[in-house]
Amino acid sequence: MTSAPDRSETSPVLLIPYMWIGDFVRCHTVIRVLKDRWPNRPVDVLTTRLCAPLLDYMPGVRSGILSDLPRGSIAIGRQWALADILRKNGYGASLVMPRTWKAALAPALAGIPQRTGFVGEVRFGLLNDWRWGERSLPRMVDCLSALALPPNNELPMDWPEPQLLVSKSDIDAWRSAQTLGANKAIALAPGAVGPAKRWSYYAEAARDLTARGYDVWVIGGPGEKAAAADIVRAAGPQARDLTGDDLRNGIMALAAADLVISNDSGLLHVAAAIGSPTIGIFGPTSPFHYAPLNPIDAIIETKTEVSCRPCHKPTCRMQHHRCMRDIPVSDVIGAADRTLQAALR
Repeated sequence: MTSAPDRSETSPVLLIPYMWIGDFVRCHTVIRVLKDRWPNRPVDVLTTRLCAPLLDYMPGVRSGILSDLPRGSIAIGRQWALADILRKNGYGASLVMPRTWKAALAPALAGIPQRTGFVGEVRFGLLNDWRWGERSLPRMVDCLSALALPPNNELPMDWPEPQLLVSKSDIDAWRSAQTLGANKAIALAPGAVGPAKRWSYYAEAARDLTARGYDVWVIGGPGEKAAAADIVRAAGPQARDLTGDDLRNGIMALAAADLVISNDSGLLHVAAAIGSPTIGIFGPTSPFHYAPLNPIDAIIETKTEVSCRPCHKPTCRMQHHRCMRDIPVSDVIGAADRTLQAALR
């Protein structure tokens, strides 16, 4: 991707990613590109409290800089406080992934010498290494990773995949603390940003899976509590609600599961980066644009023609939700059977 690694650069680099879980995982590709380009430059990552646990499992990250800035305001006092922290760390470069004015403010206030980002929201003066052509790049990973390369560099299609390394000892300790048995377990991630991306039949699938002798774990945040209750009620005592506000618990469950079934969501990217056997269910979004860069075992889409798909919208504007409702339980269970059988070979 670059002519040769530059080992002479040693000043640390600050990465400011998107703070959605899936995009945060995608940014590990950027970290890997940076480490290939500058092997001796430490990489720190700005993070929210929600995403911070992911950094503990990302090789190549020196540390996370916690900053839960409010979404709806500039919060100039907190920006100055963050800038003070950044200044003390002596960063030589920063990569600003979001196109917002606010995302570029603290690196500029901190006086980081090189501040790289795409043109957006009149950020002249805040950034000094401008990049153009973001909208012409086909995938999110292309947009993010292009910032880690020199300008006008030819972009590859085979970016390094994100990695989340979870040790077996950590998985065993977590499983023991949760008092989970040794039975084969299938993790279901029924949540997603927006109702249009949520498959309609997780409860029915869970009932089928427990009837086949599998344990079912429902994974997600506090917003999935109601869905988890419905799934557990349908599936019976072999189902467990493991939703909550600690992402680390979700990471461990996805690493420990024998199979993960997920909508197009952040947890799909987490499971894929861990390397767990994973099935992704896609409705309004295109797998080419939004599936994990890591290979997954199956991508499930409706077999019927839905003229408005893909719309990439969080809510169904047509109000029929057919791109998800037309995916039958049998398609998902069939993919699960094939994946589990393949793991036994």
